[in-house]
Amino acid sequence: MNNDAKGTRGDAGTSGSHSSPGLYVHVPFCATRCDFCAFYEERPTAESVRRYLAGMEREAALLGGPLAVETVFWGGGTPGVLAAADLRRLGEITLSCCAAAPREWSVELAPGSVTGARLAVLRELGVTRISMGAQSFQPALLEALGRRHSPAQIHRAYERIRAAGFARVNLDLMFALPGQEEDAWLADLRAAVAMRPEHISTYCLTFEEDTALWVKLSQGRVKLDREREAALYERTWGELAGGGFAQYEISNFARPGHECIHNLNTWRMGSWIGLGPSAASQHAGWRGANPSDLDAWLAGLARGERAATERVALTEALLAEDALIFGLRMNAGVDLAALRGRHPGADWAAADAFAARLEGEGLAEREGDTLRLTLKGRLVADAIGVEALGVLSGMQ
Repeated sequence: MNNDAKGTRGDAGTSGSHSSPGLYVHVPFCATRCDFCAFYEERPTAESVRRYLAGMEREAALLGGPLAVETVFWGGGTPGVLAAADLRRLGEITLSCCAAAPREWSVELAPGSVTGARLAVLRELGVTRISMGAQSFQPALLEALGRRHSPAQIHRAYERIRAAGFARVNLDLMFALPGQEEDAWLADLRAAVAMRPEHISTYCLTFEEDTALWVKLSQGRVKLDREREAALYERTWGELAGGGFAQYEISNFARPGHECIHNLNTWRMGSWIGLGPSAASQHAGWRGANPSDLDAWLAGLARGERAATERVALTEALLAEDALIFGLRMNAGVDLAALRGRHPGADWAAADAFAARLEGEGLAEREGDTLRLTLKGRLVADAIGVEALGVLSGMQ
């Protein structure tokens, strides 16, 4: 499992909605559960994979025919736990949803799941981008996270991906891990840069309820250290900038022209369609999610239902609020005038007051109509996002 994209709320607020939707496919299988992971997943068996693929065919049929899909993202879980033949079948189901070849097709892989047979199938299907969850190059830290790969496996997997002809690769890394010193984190960053991927995602460790890591926190076996997190954020940004990676979102860095298009569409409040258990959708005026349970998902499909969980109408206030929250996570910031033009019915007086407060506290700056976070603001972007909830709907 990695965190490159999961089909959630978001908008950069600067370029408007994409006319073509993205397609997110959730593969809910993992061989083992990492200590930090709170995503829905389960152990694969021959029967559960068979039922999953049959369900995917049924859900794809419910879309009513091929759509003008611009991007595809397979996440999980770990798509790479599927056998090559099952990957091919899933790919054929995915392509049946697309009126033409997608512009970008990303697939998440764990280092231990990268094989020549799987990569050959992905290349034949038209996958353009591999996102690999390395997390760390330190054996002790990988063990502490519950990861089942070694640093040597990361390098071997990367070499296989390149040998298979993939021109776009993302590496996921995690920092602020229990027992991780700053020198170890800088060594991880430098090791990743030295491999010369096109994209690097860096995620600060979070403590999600119902995870093994949350239990350790509640027992006092690990502790939060916000000052240390902030220091590591700043070192990360400087280190990757020096390595030729431009930050375009709080956790995401790319060489020029290699930003993840699927994620950009999500953050910019484009539409996306989610297939598979727990996958979210935002399309045709509504937002919803599939049940995070294989049996419940299949039962819903048998009734002709999809994305029926937490289903809400996309109001102007909701869309504008998401644009503000996730747009501020983008280095480009939020074009408030353009956002107001798209969603005039939101509470813009409250939004202007919120923006003014961020400026007054040195957390944001304005350049014309564009509001973007300062370095000080980016260090507390999550807290700012929580404060922004309800601003444009007048519910604060």
